[in-house]
Amino acid sequence: MSDIEKAARDAVEAADNTELTRQIAAILAAQQLLNQQPQKAPAAPVQPFDAKKWVVIGGVVVSAGLVGSLFAAAVAVVAVAAAIGGVCATVCLLVLRGLWADMQKGR
Repeated sequence: MSDIEKAARDAVEAADNTELTRQIAAILAAQQLLNQQPQKAPAAPVQPFDAKKWVVIGGVVVSAGLVGSLFAAAVAVVAVAAAIGGVCATVCLLVLRGLWADMQKGR
């Protein structure tokens, strides 16, 4: 075998080794990517339904609503009373002004 044939055979073998090395590197990179995927976190435990808690929450909401509506009703009653008082005071002042005017004229 001549040196040229031997060199050609070594070059072909080196090229095959290079291709094989590339394939092995690609496989190793793919395995590393698969191993790097994040693991799923465990799901949080599901708490059982607690009816007493929701009854208490509902009771508090209803109580607060009743107190709010009673407060609004009280404010409305005070507003109506103030309006009636204002009308009564106006009528009283008009009557007194009329009486005063009559007294000034001498009637």
